[in-house]
Amino acid sequence: MTVPKALALVLDSTDPESLARFYAALLGGTVEPHAGDPDLLLISGDAGAVLGIRRDPGQAPPSWPRPEDAQQAHLEILVAPDALDEAEREAVSLGARPVAAVRDGTRTDRRTDLRRYMDPAGHSFVLVTAAPVAAAPRLPRPRQP
Repeated sequence: MTVPKALALVLDSTDPESLARFYAALLGGTVEPHAGDPDLLLISGDAGAVLGIRRDPGQAPPSWPRPEDAQQAHLEILVAPDALDEAEREAVSLGARPVAAVRDGTRTDRRTDLRRYMDPAGHSFVLVTAAPVAAAPRLPRPRQP
């Protein structure tokens, strides 16, 4: 029998409340404290993804992009092709800092279809065009011990 599991990507932050509000607003999600960990906030969105923000007083922003342009872990936020400009305006208005925009050739109007940013704490993420994401059920809240 397989033990039930849930997956959450967790970002460290010196100010987890502020960073959690940023991602909740960007993703249209909600923020809830983790029942078993007072230093962990969980953001869940309509698509069912869970992002955790953990308090780490010693956290230093990652260096990205690195000079040698090596791939690093980052968040990919999928948006419909016709909503990329609007998603970018929203991200920047919430505090994201643009890093780069590239075109992969999938758009016929010669516009960029992948845009890189740093969140307010310095973590990297991209807005990338993709087919619309179907809504998924929200994950159950963790049980208290």
